[in-house]
Amino acid sequence: MTIQYSRNVSPVTSSARAVLSELQNDLTPPTGANRLLAHLAEGAAPVAVIGALAAEERWIIQSDWRAFLTLAARATEPGARQFFSGLAGGEGLALDLVQPLIDAAKFDESSYESQAGCQAYAAYVASLALNAEPVDAVLALFANFAAFGEFCAEIAKSLRANYGFDDHGAAFFDFFATPVAEPEQHALAAIQAALDTGWRPDEARRHGKLLLEYELMFWNTLADTKF
Repeated sequence: MTIQYSRNVSPVTSSARAVLSELQNDLTPPTGANRLLAHLAEGAAPVAVIGALAAEERWIIQSDWRAFLTLAARATEPGARQFFSGLAGGEGLALDLVQPLIDAAKFDESSYESQAGCQAYAAYVASLALNAEPVDAVLALFANFAAFGEFCAEIAKSLRANYGFDDHGAAFFDFFATPVAEPEQHALAAIQAALDTGWRPDEARRHGKLLLEYELMFWNTLADTKF
């Protein structure tokens, strides 16, 4: 699926909230863009796809954890540093929830080979850690978090309704579906500090677009995999 994006980020925006909201709206995925959601909602996907998802996430989380620590070390603005430090801590918590998800899916992780379409997102985040301005990475990453959280909430619901997962088994998705105020507060502080120095969000928008494309590639690679 090709995603169409508007180019309506105004040239002069003084409010960090306005910049963030505008990019979040611009990067909202179209209905049906994540094909795995419908398969799970219908109970049509094999439970093995959840095990494969968890196996992929184990690699992604470890990569993202290092990437966020790298960005925190590179950031000089306090809000950006706190944003990435907080994300790194969250990855550590999420990693502990991967194995219960694999166990609930009764998945043999040792026989699974990771797929390029699932790892492209993490590879791009790693590239951002080395090459992007930290504030651009802040905005690009946070602007995509809402969609990921909504995906996780829908999957958690489907796993309970159609696959018999209990709270322990679905905890990974519950974790990412639960809103947390601190990352947004730190993101807004970092964005506002950058705006006050004349920074523009053009590069952040480009990074955000690619992150969304790679995010959807992750889900749809799994949706198209035969188990």
